[in-house]
Amino acid sequence: MALLPSLPEISSLGDVFDRFPHGLAPLLEYANAVLRDDSELTIGERELIAAYVSGLNACSFCHDSHKIYAEAFGIEANVVEALLENIETAPVSERLKPIFRYVNKLNSLPPKLAAADAEAVMEAGWSEQTLFTAIQVSGLFNLFNRIVEGTGVNFDYNSNSEAHPASTKSADEMANSYRDFAVRLGLK
Repeated sequence: MALLPSLPEISSLGDVFDRFPHGLAPLLEYANAVLRDDSELTIGERELIAAYVSGLNACSFCHDSHKIYAEAFGIEANVVEALLENIETAPVSERLKPIFRYVNKLNSLPPKLAAADAEAVMEAGWSEQTLFTAIQVSGLFNLFNRIVEGTGVNFDYNSNSEAHPASTKSADEMANSYRDFAVRLGLK
């Protein structure tokens, strides 16, 4: 059940944004830039980070939604759960593992981050810009997770994956999905 009485009993993030649109256009533009603009990290990898962070935060709506996006952009279905279980044995490249270690620590123990954590990412061949992109995805999804959990968004994409935009659109059609979401909501 949604926590805010003005929301439908079964609500999605779209319902929240419809009801409370103030300030959302720049947020969705930022999300589109972080998750869809050119990057060393593929769109699928950035969506994987989003799903992973949401899983760490036990935000099932965002976890399930971004797991579907990650799959639509080429990530295997079991990867998010495997990362949540154990980064070291998860079926991702050795090059990606330092990014997930960094994001995990950023999410759970940010004051414990050290230069060695960033160095491990760069030693794996990533640039500072790529690490910053991963940091942005992590921060963005901590914000989205709090909005979802704080308002009681409870739509279940795990049981209703066909309702997800990625179920009917190609990767090309989702190239600006966050910007398109803002347009669909009349925010742009």
